[in-house]
Amino acid sequence: MRKSITTALAFIIIASAFGQTASAAQVYTADDLVGLADSLLGKTNLTDSQDINGDGEVNVFDLIEMRKALNETGGELTEKTVQATEKYTKFIGRNYVNDGITWLVHSGSAVEFKVSGKSAQIELAGDDSINSEEKYRPRFAVIVDDEIILDDLMSEKSRTVELFSGTVNRNAVVKVIHLSEANNGAIGVKKITVNSESSTPVSPTPEKDLRIEFIGDSITCAYGVEGKNAYENFKTSTENFMKSYAYLTAQKLNAEYSSVSYSGFGIISGYSSDGNKNTDSLVPPIYENIGKYNGYDKPWNFESKPNDVVVINLGTNDSSYTGTDEDKMTDYQNEYTKFLAVIRKNNPDAYIICTLGTMGGEDLYPYIENAVKEYSSESGDKKVSCYKSVVQNSQADGIGSDWHPSAVTQQKSAYVLADKICGVLGIESDQIGLDVAADAAYDIEINKESGANAATYFSDFDKSYWINMVSGGTKSEDICAVVSGIELRKGGKYRLSFNMTTDKGKEIPISIRSKSDKSKIYFSDTFIGDGEKAPFEVEFTSDYSDKESELVFEVGGKDYYNVTLYNLRLEKTG
Repeated sequence: MRKSITTALAFIIIASAFGQTASAAQVYTADDLVGLADSLLGKTNLTDSQDINGDGEVNVFDLIEMRKALNETGGELTEKTVQATEKYTKFIGRNYVNDGITWLVHSGSAVEFKVSGKSAQIELAGDDSINSEEKYRPRFAVIVDDEIILDDLMSEKSRTVELFSGTVNRNAVVKVIHLSEANNGAIGVKKITVNSESSTPVSPTPEKDLRIEFIGDSITCAYGVEGKNAYENFKTSTENFMKSYAYLTAQKLNAEYSSVSYSGFGIISGYSSDGNKNTDSLVPPIYENIGKYNGYDKPWNFESKPNDVVVINLGTNDSSYTGTDEDKMTDYQNEYTKFLAVIRKNNPDAYIICTLGTMGGEDLYPYIENAVKEYSSESGDKKVSCYKSVVQNSQADGIGSDWHPSAVTQQKSAYVLADKICGVLGIESDQIGLDVAADAAYDIEINKESGANAATYFSDFDKSYWINMVSGGTKSEDICAVVSGIELRKGGKYRLSFNMTTDKGKEIPISIRSKSDKSKIYFSDTFIGDGEKAPFEVEFTSDYSDKESELVFEVGGKDYYNVTLYNLRLEKTG
């Protein structure tokens, strides 16, 4: 995209716009004008939405057109009503327009728009799901300037919601979002009515540069994320996509998103309570449609909103059918490979990231790895990768309805996925919220010259590390548990936490050091034993950058005692 402007001219145009009255601001604001000028001056990136006059270039003439739109008024306060179409709103996710109504079909599907006026309201619509039992009716939220003004279940065929009202002109950003999932109906947005002096009081918010699609099951839908406990059954009022790892990942990366997710669905089998194959709940056959139910089974136009990244999180429900049966798991692998080809056909330029594991299903993960290898080998496609999600820790992070991930687990999953996406896109991750010790290696260092001797065992199941000191040597450093391969960044703030079982009162020095120069210490503290799985937590700031630092526990100096390390986490907090 080309640009053309002089610095002096830019500031002249901006200054003239600021001279107008506040009530004159309509489709664009002064901030929009400043943002366009900054882009033209090279301070920020140009975007397609800044091509105001539609000539394929962003230049001084677009700045002039924006100023005209900013100043344009109808001269008197009038009531204007527009349909919630893409002419006036930004579509988020897979939406379906029919008879003047925009249906928000999937989890997180939304419309978002800027509105200017003294008062505004929207008219919503309900589909056949309003006749369902109350706990199965679709949940939605209306958000004005980042404040949720309504969070409710759709129980009416038509419903009017006031966005704001007053005597002074207000410029606001409005979002209507479907919080539950496609399995339980859609939310319709019909009309937007504004009392305004502007001839164009409603307009779409700008498109973001990055677009991510999430394909998944109940985990992606945020099933039960607001549930009281594991024994509470499903209801849409505890399903909130804004607390899903998918939504949180998109927010962290400032990305547009789309979700194609259905609770209980899989690749070769949906959830099975009896071990029989459930072919009624499969994602691949319906992926190319907007939705599955209530007339939403229309072809989706992938070219209208091309994805940069596609994330697949399917297999948890398949595992209820496959178990550990090798033939069934191989069938899953084969169908997964075929599904990757379908994803690529419809998303020719996207990076594809595959994951599984938050609610278990670890036995199937190697078959995802095989599917990725097989597909990449056959097609030559190098933009497909996979990673194993960490199994939820219900004791540390809580649990949602029917044993589904809590809000804490969803947030942790988002931090990890955002980091993975940064990796494939070549963007430097800030690592905030990331456990930088998640993939670390556990080992033991023994000073045999001191007579020290110890046995160890690492459990892949819960990542616990057991050390039995047969002979502890003469000093604490004669036996060291070493957790290596930890990246620290200068100025980074970190929270170290773990549980440890050892003798009550036993003092264990802890440090983080350089692997190449073990005398270079980045952090140090002392743990004092206090019974079974005693907790430890401390925060510190690193004054160094080191991609290969080591976390060291000095456990020597005492004979015939045990140490077991649990739940180790080194989280970057800032």
